[in-house]
Amino acid sequence: MDKLAKRLRDDAGQIECAVSDELNDRIEASLQGVQVQAAQKPVAESRPASFWWVSSLTGVAVAATIIVAINLRSPEPQPGVTEPAASALTVPSIEWNAQSAVLTRPLQQEIEDLQSDLEKAEEAVKQDIERLF
Repeated sequence: MDKLAKRLRDDAGQIECAVSDELNDRIEASLQGVQVQAAQKPVAESRPASFWWVSSLTGVAVAATIIVAINLRSPEPQPGVTEPAASALTVPSIEWNAQSAVLTRPLQQEIEDLQSDLEKAEEAVKQDIERLF
């Protein structure tokens, strides 16, 4: 990277460019015409204290209305229904006899054999369905 940076500096140093007076005047005019403006913070609009009181009272009124509406709707008494006790969840244990696959032939031959077995199973299922209907 250092070689590239050095080469770029050397190439930039060899560039010879003459700026005409007209272009130089236009550049100067552009630079002088631009002024940096300070960013103005947005002015937070203060609300009167009555706004706070009105919003607070509105919130209290809505909460009270909801509470009253829920309490007025009393549930209908239901006859005593006893449910059987929940039975304990039992999970059957499964003994896994995991064994590594032993390939006796190339994978392509194994895939072809599996596809053949699937086709035979599909035909057997189709025949069983035809016998039922």
